[in-house]
Amino acid sequence: MLSREKTILLVEDNPDDEALTLRALKKNNILNTVVVARDGAEALDYLFGQGQYQKRDLSNAPQLILLDLKLPKVDGLEVLQQLRANERTRHYPVVVLTTSNEDRDIITSYQLGANSYIRKPVDFSQFIEAVRQLGLYWLVLNTPPPPR
Repeated sequence: MLSREKTILLVEDNPDDEALTLRALKKNNILNTVVVARDGAEALDYLFGQGQYQKRDLSNAPQLILLDLKLPKVDGLEVLQQLRANERTRHYPVVVLTTSNEDRDIITSYQLGANSYIRKPVDFSQFIEAVRQLGLYWLVLNTPPPPR
């Protein structure tokens, strides 16, 4: 039987937010492998097996993508658009995790197929709780579509 690891793809360019998210996952005993992409181009390379990820097993899809919107090279909305335009990746669960509270970003994220939109809480204890709930829902309760 093949064991598929439940990988989380964290797409985050801010080192402080990356550290905070990783710490919140660990504090909530979410011990999944976390792959960090520090810009939108790296995220797309990971998702489509290009560049430094060209030897990655594409059948091992991320169980969850935590996607910031304000990214260098390729912004989060473009990453989401390309993800949803591809038959193999269009059903990957994407949670937009961002500081943006602009209505335009919220509306566009959902129009492009985001599964959820969460504003990063400023307070660390609130952030810990938000990550706990994310992990519980997306990694334990949710049943993803079968691999394509």
